[in-house]
Amino acid sequence: MSQASVFNGSSADVKKEKLFLLALSGIQFTHILDFMIMMPLGPQFIRLLNINTHQFGLLLSSYTFAAAISGLLATFYIDRFERRKLLLVFYALFAIATLACGLAPSYETLFIARALAGCFGGIMGSMVQTIVADAIPFERRGKALGTVMAAFSVSTVAGVPLSLFLANHLPVLNWRAPFLFIAIVSTAILLLGYRYIPTISGHLGNVNPDGRFKQVYRVFIEPKNITAYIFVALIMISGFSVIPYIALYLTANVGIADSYISLIYLCGGLATLFSSRFIGHWADRYGKVRVFRILAIAGLIPILTTTNMAPIPLWLVLLNSTLFFVLISGRMIPAMAMVSQVVDSKIRGTFMSLIGSTQMLASGIASVVAGMVISKTPTGQILHYEIVGYGAAICGLLTCWIVGYIHSRDMLATPQHHLEILE
Repeated sequence: MSQASVFNGSSADVKKEKLFLLALSGIQFTHILDFMIMMPLGPQFIRLLNINTHQFGLLLSSYTFAAAISGLLATFYIDRFERRKLLLVFYALFAIATLACGLAPSYETLFIARALAGCFGGIMGSMVQTIVADAIPFERRGKALGTVMAAFSVSTVAGVPLSLFLANHLPVLNWRAPFLFIAIVSTAILLLGYRYIPTISGHLGNVNPDGRFKQVYRVFIEPKNITAYIFVALIMISGFSVIPYIALYLTANVGIADSYISLIYLCGGLATLFSSRFIGHWADRYGKVRVFRILAIAGLIPILTTTNMAPIPLWLVLLNSTLFFVLISGRMIPAMAMVSQVVDSKIRGTFMSLIGSTQMLASGIASVVAGMVISKTPTGQILHYEIVGYGAAICGLLTCWIVGYIHSRDMLATPQHHLEILE
């Protein structure tokens, strides 16, 4: 039987729910920023650490692969602990690992510090989504996830430009400045979460006589769950084969100055700050499958444009990159609302950890493979980025087909939700 939601929409719950979502949004903000800031800092890393595009791809993947392994291991214990306590412990360890990134003296030590940040930070996305699914009823979950996932927008509106500003205007710290900034902000968010995230323990009564390993194995091999893993993996590959190299391509091939990269993230983030809540509302109202397909198909346009772009005026670059941010991030809102409801709440932590591992593993593979496909000429230009874009577009099209097979237990409980699946 499913656990009752913590917030059921009563007037007394409204303020508590807002503060709860604010705390979770803060956690999302910092760990997303910690991952995102690596990408626009790519030109600095390559120049100051004297590395190539493949080494940069490996640096990105050290986080994602470590996060994938951490998420897989988490399946064996995540549903055995109270959710609030586990989240806050991991978040504190994430803040320490991020501080270590800012203090790393070399490429090798930064690689290790990024892996540690991935171990602790990578799992938090799935933990936050699990907590939202446990605390918020399904009929309001799209809007709630839209609110929490707006942290992506805030990180691009405020976090990335501010971090780049610190990196560019504090020459003593350069690329270290953003990580030190994130560690300080994470400390403040940790205190907010300690105060406003409620205890969530309804899943603790799920005792399996066959042992934890068999339970995780059953969750892993369930056919409908495998469909969800493939669905999420394709979404991540279609985005993260392209995203890590956007800044490199724009500066090297399109002729955009380094100083304008923060403007690109500012415009894109500002747009998604508003669009994410609307997308969540539309997904709840018009059907999550339908909204996802619209966003995924529309998202093919900026993917192909970005990877085939020639030198063009800055305003056209901003228009395309803003559309890219809105559509590529927006499709995750209906996607995760559907995925979060595939299983019962008692094993949701295990399932979402596997989903999180899938996300990170797919992201890591995508960035490494894309880094191997693209190359740099002696003059500094990026080659074969368009091939990466075509592969991303194919994966995006496949998600539009496979989303029809993401069958949620609670969706199938009523005729109305069943119709949504068949849209």
